[in-house]
Amino acid sequence: MRRTRFPALDGLRAIGALAVLTTHVGFNTGESLNGPLAGLLARLDIGVAIFFVISGFLLYRPHVVAWFEETEPPLLLPYLRNRALRIVPALWVAVLLAVFLVQNDQPVGWMSYLREATFTNIYVDGPSVHGMTQMWSLSTEVAFYLLLPFLAKLLTSYERPTRRAVRWRLAVLFGFTLLGPLWMGVITATDNARAGLWLPGYIGWFAVGMGLALWQVARASGRLGPSVLDTLTKIPGTVWGIAAALFLIATSPLAGPYGLSASTVGQAVLKDALYTGIAACVVFPAITPTRRTVAVLGSRAGRFAGDISYGVFVYHTIVLSLMQQLVGQTLFDGRFAILFWPTLLVSVAVATASYYGLERPMMRWGRRDRSYDVSGVGRDSNANAQPKRIDDWTKPEVKPVPPSGQG
Repeated sequence: MRRTRFPALDGLRAIGALAVLTTHVGFNTGESLNGPLAGLLARLDIGVAIFFVISGFLLYRPHVVAWFEETEPPLLLPYLRNRALRIVPALWVAVLLAVFLVQNDQPVGWMSYLREATFTNIYVDGPSVHGMTQMWSLSTEVAFYLLLPFLAKLLTSYERPTRRAVRWRLAVLFGFTLLGPLWMGVITATDNARAGLWLPGYIGWFAVGMGLALWQVARASGRLGPSVLDTLTKIPGTVWGIAAALFLIATSPLAGPYGLSASTVGQAVLKDALYTGIAACVVFPAITPTRRTVAVLGSRAGRFAGDISYGVFVYHTIVLSLMQQLVGQTLFDGRFAILFWPTLLVSVAVATASYYGLERPMMRWGRRDRSYDVSGVGRDSNANAQPKRIDDWTKPEVKPVPPSGQG
């Protein structure tokens, strides 16, 4: 199955990585706790939700395409191999850098670093490893990677992709978006903070991406007719405006404290639900992009930033720790700008070296494809190209829709 590229997602990956970097600088300097922009800086962890929605969309879509075209879905072992090639090399380098370069406030044994390297850090209590604090989300994402093939089989087997079948599966995925807030409410009520890092609390974010993938392919094939979503594809600014309005609500204390203090049940539920809506509104215009959206988010700069975004995510907390040591900054003593710009620039440099020197060569070697790029440019990235099958579509087309219940 030929890989379809959605160029506007490149820029969104970069925005997600920048948001995560910024919120961590804000926390370490104390600006996200009591500064004038505390709410904004604290809630930029929304970048994680954006990453999860994009992952759900890109990884589930090949299963949907195979279902609609009645072809074989992605094979399990190559899928797991490709996921490992994408995330493990840079992660292990980051773990080694943390071991040798980052100072910890308390003794950290080798088991703590091993848990970081094996995606098990969210399941076992232990001391916090400086330079690795963001890796909880990578462990949660790996749990989704392992679940997806089985979930996709359940959702794409046993029935032809009729209009009724598509609508039923969209309803199931919508139900998953309610599971996250419910899980967070229960976890908060039972004071089990570690379980708040597990996949059930975030399955709704992945489900949003899966639902967008199903809708996009169903519209392209004519299984679903026009709806209000088609109108929204033409006005991305309005959709992003809705995301901004929801984000403004999230920056208030209604969504919980800005620091590490415990939330109330209502705050935990509201924050998870708001992040679900925000991420959905951020990503939706990028899967059905206008020419202007592609020109901005899918430009050459956007492709480059998307390629290195994983490296920025993996290395930035190590860089931040080193910058704090270099300038003599202690935790929560301010100086946001002094730390932000060096952290950003050095993180981009390290991520660039990692992508071109390690990540891309490993992916090409493992895939036996010397031309492979995460954001490779192919004929399917041409907005003017005329598609000839479902997998060629990056925008829905209005086609005659068969009667309900017909394939």
